[in-house]
Amino acid sequence: MEIILLEKVENLGGFGDKVKVRSGYARNYLIPTRKAVLATVNNVKDFDARRSELEARSNESLAKAQARKLQLEGYSLTIASKTADEGKLYGSVSTVDIANALQAAGHAVERKEVRLIDGPIRVLGQHPVNLHLHTEVNVTITVEVVGEA
Repeated sequence: MEIILLEKVENLGGFGDKVKVRSGYARNYLIPTRKAVLATVNNVKDFDARRSELEARSNESLAKAQARKLQLEGYSLTIASKTADEGKLYGSVSTVDIANALQAAGHAVERKEVRLIDGPIRVLGQHPVNLHLHTEVNVTITVEVVGEA
């Protein structure tokens, strides 16, 4: 299935690219999330007519992500969790816990933007956590897990 991308999609292409993808990927993800449209004759004409408007929207989204990155650069977050005697956590600190703590601190971060490279955090200490704010914008924050008193 041939589609036109309305924004940059990782490992697929950039804004305005005409690409071929599997039909299920297009129907179930790209088109419903408005990341792409079918490459029909009418849609190609409509895209060309609205190109500057769509580019402006894409640039605005990138600018917002870069502004959020500036707020979060060098940010350190502390999360308290119950621990065993050896310093291991009874549970773990996951992307949901980190996103909720960031939201409580006043940062608009969604769970899907939090990337834990080594999986959930299971030990006390400081851990680097990547935030994927936009396809072109990433920032690393420090999450310190401390024992609950």
